[in-house]
Amino acid sequence: MFRGIDEVDWASMEHAYGSAADVPELLRALASPLPQDRETALDGMYGAVHHQGDVYDSTLASVPFLFALAGHPGLPDRGGIVELLASIGGSEDGEILGDGFGDGEDGAGGGQGAEDPEDDNYAMAHAAVRAGAAVFLGLVTDADPEVRRAASSALVRFHDEPPHVLALLSERLRDEQEDGVRLALVESLGLLARLHGGCTAAAVDCLVSLCGSPHDPGLRLAALGQLASCAPERLPADLVPTVVALLHTRSQGIRPSTEPVRTSTDTLIGSLRRMRPADEEGAQLLRTLHKALGARTTDRIALLEGQLSSRTTADRCNAVWMSAGLFREWRASYEEPVALIGEQLGSDEERLRCAAVSVLEFLFTLAAPAADRLAALVESGTDSRGRSTATLDRPLKTLARCGDARAVPALAEVLRHPVVPNETGDTVGHLGPVAAPLAPLLRERLAEVPLDSPDTYDRAAPLLRGLGTLRYAAAVPEVLRLLNGTPRELRLRDALVKALARTLGAFGPRAREAVPSLRDLLTGENAVAAADALRSVEGDVEAVLPVLLGALAPEGAPGSRRAAAEALSRRGAAAQALGRMGAAAAPALPGLRRLTDSAGVWERTAAACALWDIAGDPEPVLPVFREAWRQNPYTRGTIAACLVRMGVAGAPVHDLVRTELASPRRHRARSGGHGSHDVLDDELLLRACRTALEAS
Repeated sequence: MFRGIDEVDWASMEHAYGSAADVPELLRALASPLPQDRETALDGMYGAVHHQGDVYDSTLASVPFLFALAGHPGLPDRGGIVELLASIGGSEDGEILGDGFGDGEDGAGGGQGAEDPEDDNYAMAHAAVRAGAAVFLGLVTDADPEVRRAASSALVRFHDEPPHVLALLSERLRDEQEDGVRLALVESLGLLARLHGGCTAAAVDCLVSLCGSPHDPGLRLAALGQLASCAPERLPADLVPTVVALLHTRSQGIRPSTEPVRTSTDTLIGSLRRMRPADEEGAQLLRTLHKALGARTTDRIALLEGQLSSRTTADRCNAVWMSAGLFREWRASYEEPVALIGEQLGSDEERLRCAAVSVLEFLFTLAAPAADRLAALVESGTDSRGRSTATLDRPLKTLARCGDARAVPALAEVLRHPVVPNETGDTVGHLGPVAAPLAPLLRERLAEVPLDSPDTYDRAAPLLRGLGTLRYAAAVPEVLRLLNGTPRELRLRDALVKALARTLGAFGPRAREAVPSLRDLLTGENAVAAADALRSVEGDVEAVLPVLLGALAPEGAPGSRRAAAEALSRRGAAAQALGRMGAAAAPALPGLRRLTDSAGVWERTAAACALWDIAGDPEPVLPVFREAWRQNPYTRGTIAACLVRMGVAGAPVHDLVRTELASPRRHRARSGGHGSHDVLDDELLLRACRTALEAS
């Protein structure tokens, strides 16, 4: 297996963490007799040699040895090695490059057209795995079912004779006895239909034949999922009731697993194994179908409701997790499925309760149909794991994010404790005015924040945001204690000072006691934040205008990347502060017009908003909005808010607003990740878009 491994100059190669001198040790450990060693080695290969899908010279040098390991009969855990080889070989859609090897501001990634020397590595890796694809032919009949399961997909992706692969898959479907491998064969048929047009018709016909009643429910569900992705026109008209009936029948017939429980290592792979659903096979079947249905939200909601009505806990748990992808990516009316997810909070199964809370947590106000169940869980004094709690657990945080006043008493209890979770202040902010009774407690906790602790900022910042949201000016003394008392060498002091200034600005004229302290900051690193706050508190335009105009000035010689980013942020903050001054900031107009030609999309957007708020002239503003809206979806919320202020003057770009409202997809939806506030920000964008049209 390792012939020639010591002749490779591994030390001259690299992986994600530097020298690749340790790669031979990782490769040899993949053949260890100890399962924990094999798992740790595979985790190391993914973590360093194939880090986040990257291909290094050491990755290429590993390919022959990985093939030798994969083809060695009787070696345990070779299924994971086959999957690693397939991942090294390239993306599932058959492209060697592209599909997100990088993310630029305009959304362009690595792509085949990118002039990046590393692109050659991806091409060579794809060629190397294709050259060894004959190994996969023998592995589809291997004695190890995990190897057979992984090999069928690899064969489709890399073997250069698709008709031969199709015939082999059809033959294996007739002979294969393991349910999991049969499902993998069906998935491979669907992949073949998508990747190889010459075999599409025959593969689709095979999938259609597998949808019939002679076959077991799991196989039929797998075939329907693949049809949805490669030939949706061949799906049955009664798809959803058919799928729900098959799911329920399958769940009733599932036999308890006879496989020995495996102890997982403390690695990413081990963690993923522990997080797998109780019915991983069923989860994959329905996940495939949901993904293939895409924007067909009516069907997907009906399917979720069918899954959530199952008598089997695993089915309902899978449905909850699958709902997350639907909610994050697509816009629709979700009251019914959200209410059904809320019902799972009353389950005796900890796994199901935790799944339900995890999904409801990122829905914010969309979780309102589940608020009664959340409130009951909060009022019971237990968290989603059934443990007694008086802390900011996820059910309480989720209830507060709904804006539900029933969260207030429990949050008060949290705030009365000597140690308060750092996110409590942010959570309070989501409640709005109903959280007013909590303001004195926030003030008390702020008074207890030490002046010189490494976590001073972490503890103070959320409390400050909560106090600012509630406009609780009685806390001015506590804010000034931190502003005037923290040592200059304090960790994150600049960030703390900005947060303190913003809070004082939110208090407005009732914070006049802070004017001297804010004036002292007008010549320092936090001058922009101090000037903005001083304008809000005192209204002295003449004192703050020179500071903000100075912040708009072009930089001198280019400095470090960090310095450039800080200057960009400072100019954007100054533009926003000037916009809040309105017509009094007219001397800033030339500088703001210059910023609308900036290379930074956020800087251009902030400058354009300020131009409108100061001069009320749409002509220089709307072209910037149109370009930024298309270039970076993250700017749309800011632009839509300005369009609300513009009223009729914004009408020339209302086509963008109407297109946004008509789009079924959330504006931040993207492959490969999501943010915790993406759904909230999308709902706020939709609200602003509707208001902008109504205002015109």
